[in-house]
Amino acid sequence: MNGLLLVSRLLGIEPQRLTRILSIGIPIIGGMLSQSLINLVDAAMVGRLGETALAGVGVGGYTTFITVSMVMGLSAGVQALVARRHGAGDTSLHDPLTAGLLLAVVVGIPLSLLFILMAPWLISLFNSDPQVLDIAVPYFEWRTAATVAVAMNFVFRGYWSGIGQARIYLHSLLLMHLVNVVVSYVLIFGIGSWQGYGAVGSGMGTSIALFFGAGLYSWLTFRRRSGRFRWPQRHTLLQVLRLTVPNSTQQTLFALGVSVLFWIIGQVGTQEQAIGHILISLALLLILPAVGLGIASTSLVGHALGRNDTADAYRWGWEVVRVAILMMALLGLPLWLFPQHILGIFTPDQHLIELGSWPLRITGLNIVFEVTAMVLTQALLGAGASHQVMRISLSMQWGVLLPLAYLAGPVAGFGLLGIWLLQGLQRITLSLIYALIWRSRHWARITL
Repeated sequence: MNGLLLVSRLLGIEPQRLTRILSIGIPIIGGMLSQSLINLVDAAMVGRLGETALAGVGVGGYTTFITVSMVMGLSAGVQALVARRHGAGDTSLHDPLTAGLLLAVVVGIPLSLLFILMAPWLISLFNSDPQVLDIAVPYFEWRTAATVAVAMNFVFRGYWSGIGQARIYLHSLLLMHLVNVVVSYVLIFGIGSWQGYGAVGSGMGTSIALFFGAGLYSWLTFRRRSGRFRWPQRHTLLQVLRLTVPNSTQQTLFALGVSVLFWIIGQVGTQEQAIGHILISLALLLILPAVGLGIASTSLVGHALGRNDTADAYRWGWEVVRVAILMMALLGLPLWLFPQHILGIFTPDQHLIELGSWPLRITGLNIVFEVTAMVLTQALLGAGASHQVMRISLSMQWGVLLPLAYLAGPVAGFGLLGIWLLQGLQRITLSLIYALIWRSRHWARITL
C-alpha cells in the first residue's frame, strides 16, 4: 500500500484512480506476457527436434500472425461498445458480445478455408526449403483451422475488459495455456509406444487449446447470464462491424509492415537481418505493458463517455499515459545500460552484439516517448475514433517509415542504425500527433 501511495504521489494520480487503472491493466498485461511465454515454451519443445523443425514452426507461426491480425479488431470493437454501455448503466451488454461472436463465426470460417487453400503458396514466400515447408505448411494449416476460436477469444477479451473484469480473462487464459502445454507435449513427442506427430503436433495442440479457451469463455460468460443467448440487434451488429473493420485493417497492414521492415533490413545485410530479428522481437515484447495499459484506457474512457463525462474521459487518457511512461522508463533502463548483456542472451556472436547495441539503446530510450501513442491509440478506440487511428497509423508506417527506411538503409548506406533512428523518430512523431488529437477533444463528439 505504501508503494501504491508513493507512485500515486509521484504521478499526481489519486490512489483510487491509480488502483482502477492497475486493476484493469495488470491482468491484460499478464495475459499478453503469458502468451509470449507460451510461445517460448512451444519453441523450447520443438527446438528439441532440431533446427529444421524450429524453422518450420517459426515460419508457420509468423504467417499465422498475419491471419490472426485480421480478426484482432473484434476485441476493440466489442470493448468500445460494451464499455460505453456499461458506463451509461445500459444492461444490454450481451448485444455487442453476441454481435462480435456472430461476426467471429461469419468471418473466421471463410478466412480459415481461404488460408488453408493458400497455405503452400503463402508459406513458400517466406521459405523455399522443402524440409522446412513439410513442417511449416501443415503447422500453419492446423493453426489457421482455429481462426474462429481466436476471433471468439478476442471478442470475450473485449467483453470482460469492457466491463472492467479483466481478471476473469487472465485466469481463463492461463488455464488455456496450461492445456496448450500438456496437449502439445503429448502430440509432439507421443506417449508410451506412440511417437507423436513431431513439430506439427505443436500446431495441433495450440488449436485444440484455442477451442478449449473459446468453450471456457462461453461457459463462464453465459453461465453468468443464466444461460441466455439472444441474437444481436441489427444496428448493434453494424456498430461492431464499423468499429472492427478499421482496427483489423490497421492490425493486418501493421503485421505486413513489420515483415516489409524486416525485408528492408535484409537488404542491408544478412548479419543486420539476423540481429534485426532479435531487436524487433524484443521491441514487440517490451511494448506489451504499454499496450495492456492502453486497452485499460479503452474501458475507462468508454465508461466515462457512457456517463457523458467528457472531462473524466480526458483525464483518464492522460493518467494512463503517465502510468505507462513510468513503467516503460523502468523497463527501458536496462536496455540503455546493459545492451550487450541482453543481446548476449540471444546470440554469442560478438559482432552481432556490437551491431545491435546502439539500436537496442535507442529502443530503450525511445520507448519512454512512444508510450503516449500506444496508450492514446487505444483511448481513441474507446471513444470510437477507429477510422482516424487507422488513417494516421497506416500513413505514418507505409507512407513515411518504410519508404524512408529503404532510402536510409540499403540506398544511402546508413545501415541498421539509420533505420532504427528513423523508426524511433516516426514513433515519437506519432505520440505528438495523438497527444494533440487527444488534447483537442474532438473525439468526445463521436457517437457509437
